[in-house]
Amino acid sequence: PSPSPSLSLGLPPAPAPSAGTPVLAPPRTCGTMSHTNGNGECHASGSGNGNGSGHANGDPKYGLTIPEGRDLVAELCRHFYDQGWVSGTGGGISVKADPDVIVMAPSGVQKERMRAEDMYVLDAAGAVREAPVARPFPYKPPKLSECSPLFMSAYELRGAGAVLHSHAPETVMATLLEPDSNEFRCTQIEMIKGIKGHGFYDTLVVPVIENTARESQLTERLREAMAAYPDTYAVLVRRHGVYVWGDTWIQAKTHAECYHYLFAQAAKMASMGLDPAFPAITPPAHELATQVIGNVERPSKRARTEGGTSNGKKVVLLDIEGTTTPITFVKEVLFPLAVKEAESFLLQRGEADEAARAAARAVVGEDFTGDWAAICAKVKELVTEWTAKDLKIPALKNLQGMIWKQGYADGSLKAPVYEDVAPAMARWVRGQKRVAIYSSGSRQAQRLLFEHSDRGDLRPRLAAYFDTKMGQKREEMSYTEISLSLGVDASDVLFVTDIFEEAEAAKAAGMDVAISVRPGNKPLPPSSTHRTITSFAEL
Repeated sequence: PSPSPSLSLGLPPAPAPSAGTPVLAPPRTCGTMSHTNGNGECHASGSGNGNGSGHANGDPKYGLTIPEGRDLVAELCRHFYDQGWVSGTGGGISVKADPDVIVMAPSGVQKERMRAEDMYVLDAAGAVREAPVARPFPYKPPKLSECSPLFMSAYELRGAGAVLHSHAPETVMATLLEPDSNEFRCTQIEMIKGIKGHGFYDTLVVPVIENTARESQLTERLREAMAAYPDTYAVLVRRHGVYVWGDTWIQAKTHAECYHYLFAQAAKMASMGLDPAFPAITPPAHELATQVIGNVERPSKRARTEGGTSNGKKVVLLDIEGTTTPITFVKEVLFPLAVKEAESFLLQRGEADEAARAAARAVVGEDFTGDWAAICAKVKELVTEWTAKDLKIPALKNLQGMIWKQGYADGSLKAPVYEDVAPAMARWVRGQKRVAIYSSGSRQAQRLLFEHSDRGDLRPRLAAYFDTKMGQKREEMSYTEISLSLGVDASDVLFVTDIFEEAEAAKAAGMDVAISVRPGNKPLPPSSTHRTITSFAEL
């Protein structure tokens, strides 16, 4: 007979131990291997021996016996340690094995020194079936992984075949690219294709949940994220790490490697001033015809010949207030809500909340003295004053965004969007145009508005978001910078706004402009010669 296939990852052997160091047991192999399932996952032909060392009850479901699962987890622990993902005893790994059990690395141990016999074996409900024997001093007594309830969530809710937890630096940085966002996003990076169900032109979305003091306390937040994002195979934890899973251990390992690569590249792109979520490449028509891009449906043949929309421009750049959304929503709903809730919002979050503390300090300044209640009272005073003066101060915009995020999350806020906006966005995307937003509100506030619009989630139709970090909206240079960021000439951009001075600045930069005339918008000066529209259907 031919040699049995091995479960080995092809990794170099562990380094020889120094004198006095306990020798790690060598990886064990299954002597009854007869074939693989085509994905590199081993099937054993021997029958069960009552101790979980063989496959019971017919064909194997997971392609691993319990001993093979033990060996594999130990090998993966060493491999992930070499990648810098599970250093300092952090992280965790678990795999499903036949017959329907879970092999899991223990908690608080050096992952690179794991042995097969150090693993826990759990039943399908998460109860311990086999516990490892304690090793002599100075090793700590074995302890079931703190990640256990989180791993079980993936097995229960997603039918996972393996779940991994990493503390890699790039996973932490990925959660800080947009500190107020509950999502990580990137697009048009090759390794996106390594995530099941995703292609190069898709936008990869990974939910971000807030950290807790203990790992096990994250369980409810993780389960909520899994329910809210049915297409994800990972959940990031702010300032902590990531949980990744797959249908098999091979897929979970592949996902983990691709996610880590994407997190690292996104952080590098952000350090260069590039937005990893910005689609810099317009897909060729023949690729548009065969792939779903985000949540945008495939274009029909008619749509692909519809290039005359928006005067043949490559990008449609939209203002929000008075352009996509009634100006009354911002002036009469969002702004008053932030003024009303500023103090109570911060008091409720508490000074121990890092994001709340940073937001408050950004408003009052580092030199302001007083306890947390005094700081919150001063914040309300300044927010009231700045809002009345309609000042575009970044610290104000940031705090407003945090308050609005809570309102959208609890359902008390729903953003109205003109009925002609969503169909126009869909038509432009089908015509291979990019649609972007430029508003004085923060990018996070922009995303929240279009996520929670009364026309549904419109984010899949938006390619980029710009705020006043690009410059003030009445300055010519701001529009020049946006054109450079989009990678197009200013003449390839159509800017739609309700403000005459903004239209003037965009025109001076070389953009084509149209002024939105909606109910409640400020009247245009008699000297205006800009094109006006009352509906996006006119574009």
